[in-house]
Amino acid sequence: MEKEIRPGALNPLVAVEYRGAVGGWGSVRGMIGTLKTSGAGLAALDTLAGLNKPGGTMCTSCAWTKVPNPGLVEFCENGAKATLWDLTTDRCTPAFFAAHPVAELARWSDYDLERVGRLTHPMRYDAATDRYVETDWDEAFSAIGAELRRLEPRSATFYASGKAALEASYLYALFARLYGHNNLPDSSNMCHETTSVALKTVLGTPVGTCTFDDLAHCDAIFYVGQNPGTNSPRILHPLKDAVDRGCRIVAFNPLKEKGLIAFADPQSPVDMALGRSTPIASHYVQVRPGGDIAALTGVAKHVLALDAEDRARGGPGVLDRAFLEEHCHGLADWLRFVEQSDWAELERQSGVGRAELETAGAIYAASERVIGIYGMGLTQHVHGSDAIGALVNLLLLRGNIGRKGAGCQPIRGHSNVQGQRTVGITEKPELAPNDAYRELFGFEAPMQKGHNTVEFLEALLAGEAKAFIGLGGNLVRAVPDQDRVARAWGGMELTVHVATRLNRTHLIPGRSSWLLPCLVRAEEDIQAGGPQQVSMEDSFSHIHGSIGRRTPASPHLLSEVAIVAGLAKATLEPRDTLPWDAWVADYGRIRDLIARTWPDQFADMNRRMNEPGGFYRGNSAHDRIWKTESGKAQFTIPGSLDAADLVDRPGRFRLITLRSNDQFNTTVYGMSDRLRGIEGDRMIVMMAPADMAALGLKKGQRVALVGDAADGIARSVEGLAVIPYDLPRGAIAGYFPELNPLSPLSRHDGASGTPASKAIPVRILA
Repeated sequence: MEKEIRPGALNPLVAVEYRGAVGGWGSVRGMIGTLKTSGAGLAALDTLAGLNKPGGTMCTSCAWTKVPNPGLVEFCENGAKATLWDLTTDRCTPAFFAAHPVAELARWSDYDLERVGRLTHPMRYDAATDRYVETDWDEAFSAIGAELRRLEPRSATFYASGKAALEASYLYALFARLYGHNNLPDSSNMCHETTSVALKTVLGTPVGTCTFDDLAHCDAIFYVGQNPGTNSPRILHPLKDAVDRGCRIVAFNPLKEKGLIAFADPQSPVDMALGRSTPIASHYVQVRPGGDIAALTGVAKHVLALDAEDRARGGPGVLDRAFLEEHCHGLADWLRFVEQSDWAELERQSGVGRAELETAGAIYAASERVIGIYGMGLTQHVHGSDAIGALVNLLLLRGNIGRKGAGCQPIRGHSNVQGQRTVGITEKPELAPNDAYRELFGFEAPMQKGHNTVEFLEALLAGEAKAFIGLGGNLVRAVPDQDRVARAWGGMELTVHVATRLNRTHLIPGRSSWLLPCLVRAEEDIQAGGPQQVSMEDSFSHIHGSIGRRTPASPHLLSEVAIVAGLAKATLEPRDTLPWDAWVADYGRIRDLIARTWPDQFADMNRRMNEPGGFYRGNSAHDRIWKTESGKAQFTIPGSLDAADLVDRPGRFRLITLRSNDQFNTTVYGMSDRLRGIEGDRMIVMMAPADMAALGLKKGQRVALVGDAADGIARSVEGLAVIPYDLPRGAIAGYFPELNPLSPLSRHDGASGTPASKAIPVRILA
């Protein structure tokens, strides 16, 4: 059904401290609110009942695992919201587009556009009327294919958002390379590409080293730069279990986040009835933005001091010397670096006192098994790779990689972003399965490096990017220098969006622009070979099957596999080795290709992916096999103690961009950031009360933020309400994507290109 939307109709801003824990009745009320807003029918509740269970649907939110022995409920508030949003009964039909020109819709908010509902028909942009008009699939594929054949392949970019399953992702990468380029950026480029590069360098694996079982055996968790309450609530259950058995959790984060303070288990009748909660972090270290390298180095410095003290008393010390000797490289140089690091400088750069860091060091030294968990608070810095290296350095000291209850584990954001990299979505030709392409399909893949997301945007701003195909996502809103990118976006010859709902990127059409609506994961996918299922990879490198059972939102929708195959057929010359129709008819044949491409990881994939808990594709570092340049785990010396690479100046603040509780990436479900006590408005900036007092600012006062990158480019966002919040002095925070115009494209991790969104230099204008 179509729903009337009143753009800009918002509730007034309310900012009052939320005194509850994460989870509990607040979580239940949040899910009920989204159920009402989305208009999802009762059938959606059946999908939720089977979410993340064998024979059910894999959640489209974060990349947390499907446990082998599921409980009654295996979804969190975020997963429920994502599923209900997908299964809305609201529809964005051709009649809606006929009533609203693109110029009008471009003034709507992200939230208002989302509320229109699911796209129902393929649409073509008509410049004469400034409207999207209905088309059919044959016309869309034919026209897009003709445009791609006309263009130089390397002027086209094929982007993937991180949600598309392994089957569609494998074909998408194959299509790009058959077409003639490696321009395959994905959402990992904006969050955990730092992980892919840094962990590969120091441990020889581009992904986390833990399995889910390790969480049940650790004695301490160092939890760095990640907010489980808003971004990945399902991890709170094993964190609670760990605390209950005596594990100590040391959190490093600039903001005091509820998810790291206390958790009320919604599945516990006692917690719900008594309002009881479990404390999560035993110690909370409020580093300043970019202070993690200095903080972790300080922790390690104290561990080394404790080791020296114990040895002086005749003890064995606290380091795992056998592991260091057999498995590590670069230790001597790193030890000199730590010895020469002055405590006063470590305190200044971290924003944390020595005593706090020594307390964390004592916990680490006393714990037999330690896991380091981290998120984008570590990766999204100019020296993000060095920050990951600093965490790994600490873990290596006591052999906390490659044994039960220990390891280094990033928390990935999108549900299959790790899996897309695994099956070939990469701009780096050396990481593509080129030998398998030659053997299976009889072609030589291009070997010229492609664009990552930053490089694509640089090409766009230079007028060199001519075509964009987006397999999901809302890229213009998600990237740095959002305003500059938006102004250049419409200059492309071709823009194609595979999507489920309307978003702001769709409203900047290229000369030829198309909306291709697809099924969501929870909907049944019926092809010529019968009902199909898809697969994805979780953060622990396990592969899981997923099957949808809901009736599609429209009979005119196609699956992502069918859309990718349709585009490829319309663009490429036919080959006997490329049976696109047969692959669409039976996704099992695509999985057979994946198994033949990576037989050591995906053998017998069609059977194993439906095993309880999925199947483990393996991890070399987990087995203490180091596929690094030295053949060992690598100690690294950071280029700077300040991951943000910013000089402190009077009036300069470090801006952190983050999600609200009612949001997943650029998808905004509502105006509630319950856990931070902010309701009704997203145009806010959080500040330390002491900074507010120093600037003479009052709660609710509207201010502007202006860029302070000193690169000659003017950047600003106006109309932000000041909210007092528990933050370090000199740090402020606000919402992504509204504050993305302040983030310079030029500021990114030097090794991976990941944008530096967690310490953006800005000034405040009252």
